[in-house]
Amino acid sequence: MSDGASGGLSRRGLLGLAGAGVAGLGLGVGGDRAVIAVAASATAPSPATDVYPFYQEHQAGILTPAQDRLHFAAFDVSAGTTRAGLIELLQDWTVAAAAMAAGRDIGDFGAVSGPYDAPPEDTGEALDLPASGLTITFGFGPSLFEDADGVDRFGIRARRPDELTELPHFPGDMLEPGRSGGDLCIQACADDPQVAVHAIRNLSRIAFGRAVIRWSQLGFGRTSSTSTSQATPRNLFGFKDGTSNIKAEEPGAADAHVWVGAGGGPAWLAGGSYLVARRIRMTIETWDRSILREQEAVFGRDKGEGAPLSGGTEFTAPDFAITGRGDLPLIGAAAHVRLAHPTRNAGIRMLRRGYNFVDGTDALGRLDAGLFFISFQSTPENFTAVQLNLARHDALNEYIRHVGSALFAVPPGAARGSYVGAALFA
Repeated sequence: MSDGASGGLSRRGLLGLAGAGVAGLGLGVGGDRAVIAVAASATAPSPATDVYPFYQEHQAGILTPAQDRLHFAAFDVSAGTTRAGLIELLQDWTVAAAAMAAGRDIGDFGAVSGPYDAPPEDTGEALDLPASGLTITFGFGPSLFEDADGVDRFGIRARRPDELTELPHFPGDMLEPGRSGGDLCIQACADDPQVAVHAIRNLSRIAFGRAVIRWSQLGFGRTSSTSTSQATPRNLFGFKDGTSNIKAEEPGAADAHVWVGAGGGPAWLAGGSYLVARRIRMTIETWDRSILREQEAVFGRDKGEGAPLSGGTEFTAPDFAITGRGDLPLIGAAAHVRLAHPTRNAGIRMLRRGYNFVDGTDALGRLDAGLFFISFQSTPENFTAVQLNLARHDALNEYIRHVGSALFAVPPGAARGSYVGAALFA
């Protein structure tokens, strides 16, 4: 197959959907055009449709108002997959993602209208459900460009951004290899958990024989707002999270801190971003035994209103100079809000889209719970600078453990008739 866009799902994608080599089903050219028409008409979501178009300048799922649910998956490209096979996979994923974002089944026949003697094209668990604000965002990891053995599997090593390398090992990191890294990533966000899971399930199925899931994470209860229309949510420690987050209504801030500008990297990444994912385990049981004064001192904010301890309301700028009893600052030197604030990090801001998670209990009966941190930034150096400051000094470190880590380059949005990441292979 050529590097050009595919009009529908490839034969290889059909084999993945069938699971047993059944060909002849899939997204035909007509089906793809129907998806494009639906997406084109959905220029902005409404309460009735809640649809975000897949084809746009920047990938959806970044500045999009943060949805309530997440299914995130990192993939490794299978051994033996060629450059042409990788391109074909991205083409198939693009067609399917556009369909699901528009609230459609994938394929010409979908979940129930195909032949009885073949597996359905769509898994069907999202039947009768609306699009639920589904966004699907794709990213490329450092190992896609050069694997651990230094092999350039797909002829793209020369196009790897200089900054796309493995994140450093920060002080206190307790990373698990099985929860870190990956050649590719997909972030599926929606306001219905079944819709988000449906997206990853179908895209994983399409990848059969070409890529496999390395690790995945379910998330609920967004921990940051990305629009001024949204209230600030709370994390599992009970504190408001992301008060100062970049909002969609700040296009200037996004241009400065989120999007890779022309000349800021290889041409194929202009208009894209860098995604950092960190799985942060919270020691819930220890935190729950801490007194309220200690909890508020750790964050530097009051637990109810979310106002800085220097006074005011949630959105009052913290005053790090105000002192109290004993001439000590009201917001301590190790308080999270002080160490993470742009004024303490050379003006660095990041767009956060994290989620809470609870994955049962561990062998000792403790909750396996915490924050699945996601941030988008124009350069990974911005995340590294802030995280290094936090890792060294943050009082919150007594109650958290970073156990997963990954970095991905997120290409700009796909044009209609093309596919996500096409410029990388041009």
